[in-house]
Amino acid sequence: MSRIHNFSAGPAALPLSVLEQARDELVDFKEAGASLMELSHRGPEYTEVDAQARERLNRLLGLGDDFEVLFLQGGASGQFVQVPQNYLDPATTADYLCTGTWSKKAIAEARLFGNINVAYSSEASHFDRVPEDDEIGLSEQPRYVHFTSNNTIFGTQYRREPISNGFPLVCDASSDFLSRPIDIKRYGLLYAGAQKNAGPSGVTIVIIHKDFLALAKDSGIPAYHQYKNHAGTLYNTPPVFPVYLLNLVLGWLEDQGGVAAIEKINEAKAGRLYAEIDADEYYRCPAQVASRSRMNVVFRLPDETLEKKFIKEAEAAGLSGLKGHRSAGGCRASIYNACPEASVDALIAFMREFRGKNG
Repeated sequence: MSRIHNFSAGPAALPLSVLEQARDELVDFKEAGASLMELSHRGPEYTEVDAQARERLNRLLGLGDDFEVLFLQGGASGQFVQVPQNYLDPATTADYLCTGTWSKKAIAEARLFGNINVAYSSEASHFDRVPEDDEIGLSEQPRYVHFTSNNTIFGTQYRREPISNGFPLVCDASSDFLSRPIDIKRYGLLYAGAQKNAGPSGVTIVIIHKDFLALAKDSGIPAYHQYKNHAGTLYNTPPVFPVYLLNLVLGWLEDQGGVAAIEKINEAKAGRLYAEIDADEYYRCPAQVASRSRMNVVFRLPDETLEKKFIKEAEAAGLSGLKGHRSAGGCRASIYNACPEASVDALIAFMREFRGKNG
């Protein structure tokens, strides 16, 4: 089998060693005589996997004893609802930073539950940047300050946490989770769909500071949606196989040296690709330089006809997933943690060849 160079925005590339281990353990998990997917989620086999995944997240992010880790379902879209449902009511306000399609969706859902102050928006400039701290207009007493750390469609990313005036940060980190160190102590809650950097689709990682968890509702909303019901227990059957793969990816990431080490690799990959885009006017990145994402590199060619030709010929050359999001057009290379440096180099070589033939 010849594997493609996978630039899919999500579900995205997984480490080959993880896929090979999952293949080898699929039918008979650690000599249990059955697949992990066939065994009780309260049995010793899954219990060990679940506990190991939580321990690895703790080590990778430096959570200590201050945070609860939940493995839920519904992706980031589910958290767009669950966060305000747990923390807002008509008498309270949350601040949201609007830097792309997904933060817009989060804002729309949050308005169903409480007052929303849009403390910053880059929509007028087609979401080409994230804010400087002095551009953020926070309200006086927000329950939390919500931001989307990386914007997959428009290719922008925060380099550090935004200002929050001491109020808890809530972050949709779905598309740059575990790609770099973060200042975890500033977060009340962080959530991420696993299918970009941490595993397959089907599990949503939710990390909640215990002090922030104590402020969540424990009545008045459906029991399943109450964060408190999920902390420290398996409230319902978890997504067993996605958590198993998540655990393997976390082990792979530790073997790479952790988030500080993978950040250096991600910086190098993105740096080489952006350098090729900036080499002349043939390729163009619409995101402002200071806000460019290291996870999703978006770029345009001189016209849409050339873009379609580029994507078609790239696919034929084994470079898959380069079509931009349907709402933005153009091209997009998603170069998450598991995207090998060799794939980025293959893309750069193809871009040079294509420019030479069609420039």
